[in-house]
Amino acid sequence: MKTNTSLMRKSHFLGTKIRNLRKRNNLTMEDLSARCVRVDADSAPSVSYLSMIERGKRVPSAGMLAVIAAVFQKEVDWFLDDAPEDQAITPVKGSRGGISGMALEPSFLFSNEILQIAIPEMLSQTGISGRQFAHLLIRAHQEHHQNHFPDLERAAEEVGLKRMPLNLDDLLSIVDRLGLKVKWFSRAPKEILIEAGASEQHIITSYFELPNKICLNKLLKSHNNRLKYDLAVHIGHCVLHNKDGLKSIMVAGRSHGTSLSEDTFNSPPSSTVDAQDILHAWRDFESSFFAGALLCPKVPFRQLLDRHGYEIDVAKLVGVSPSVAMRRMTAVSPYSHWHYFDAYSPGKLKAVYRGNGIPLPWGNMRQVEDPCQHWAVFRMINAESTGSSAQISILDVATEPKIYCCESIRVNDLAGNPHVLCAGIDLNPAIEAQGGDAQSIAHELKKVCVDNGGSANLPLSIKTDIKRVAKILNINWVERGIDNEARLICSRGSTCPRKPSCYESSTCGG
Repeated sequence: MKTNTSLMRKSHFLGTKIRNLRKRNNLTMEDLSARCVRVDADSAPSVSYLSMIERGKRVPSAGMLAVIAAVFQKEVDWFLDDAPEDQAITPVKGSRGGISGMALEPSFLFSNEILQIAIPEMLSQTGISGRQFAHLLIRAHQEHHQNHFPDLERAAEEVGLKRMPLNLDDLLSIVDRLGLKVKWFSRAPKEILIEAGASEQHIITSYFELPNKICLNKLLKSHNNRLKYDLAVHIGHCVLHNKDGLKSIMVAGRSHGTSLSEDTFNSPPSSTVDAQDILHAWRDFESSFFAGALLCPKVPFRQLLDRHGYEIDVAKLVGVSPSVAMRRMTAVSPYSHWHYFDAYSPGKLKAVYRGNGIPLPWGNMRQVEDPCQHWAVFRMINAESTGSSAQISILDVATEPKIYCCESIRVNDLAGNPHVLCAGIDLNPAIEAQGGDAQSIAHELKKVCVDNGGSANLPLSIKTDIKRVAKILNINWVERGIDNEARLICSRGSTCPRKPSCYESSTCGG
């Protein structure tokens, strides 16, 4: 074992390397210290000591350096090179992900005045409702900001005091403190049903009634997690919007919405853009995000996810639904490149988040009868198993293959409709962050899958590369995905990469 004296002689770039590896993986010092504790609590650095190491004021012991190396899946000697690679000491300034834009020329055609005239006409001609367009705007806003909304996080933390888990009595105490009353109902009033645009596939779970009543469906008494979520949403509505009387109607079942705030409706669909559509949709989103932040406050929930390797089952420990837990993963993870889908049979996407810019599987403005069944989120809709399923996928994006991994789970909503929740990540930035060549790995994996009819076991070299990334990301289901067959998927039938194409052989539903 090297002595601390020999480490000191070789430690010129050590602190810089650790700092930039940490930043490259979007970890705070608290995150890294906690990860080290789980590797070896006795040798792990404290946050303050880690800070001194990164600033070159302390040299870690051999044991401590071995722990840090294990977290980042590096050899100890890598940290002690006297002449490090440029990549090792230069932080990566990656793209923020999300929807990629395009240059719009001539720019004068895209002025606010022209767009305000043209957009309603466009929606009318395409059959997209004002409410759908409002949700699309909000989703684009979420993805542009990678689901980070510090002001909403802070508002929730001020109310919940970062406590986790919050039980029903805790939430009722907050309701009482805000001067709100709870009223139970068995059947929603007709005007609420009309306002929500609800059908027989929907259940009105709650709504707000002026001046201060949260009206709750008695059905929620036997669904504690959903009851807590509805209360949290209405608390958010009252805190953020000052009980202004705008209805916030909570609905279970297939929805028209297309954002992460998929459980709220406000007005029946219209073919024109109404200012109220935009306002209602935005306030619903804010209240929904607030609810997630109240029930799963950022720092405690992030620490819990880190301790449990981002397993979906952490939802049970916090007393929330898998949907809430998975959506919060996308907001609190130090890794930015997430996506989330909620799909109903046969191919309706009720909710979408694409902070990594992954192409949308068909679309969610309309129901699709023949989505690519190799997407885990669609493949599991008719699966008999109710367990989770990890999958490595290869998808062509702008003619280049990309590698993704997701974990999906089949659940029933309150109205009894089965649907599939899917949380996934873009593995390409993680591979690149560790000095790997994501593009060549994706090409190799795609060829192996094509040669084997569309799915194949990962070659050992690729399995080793992705396993290393999985350990650094600390996401257990990425490791499980490595042990399953990788699958080719596509976003449009005309681009099916399989040979023969699924849309020629009719095995993909097309």
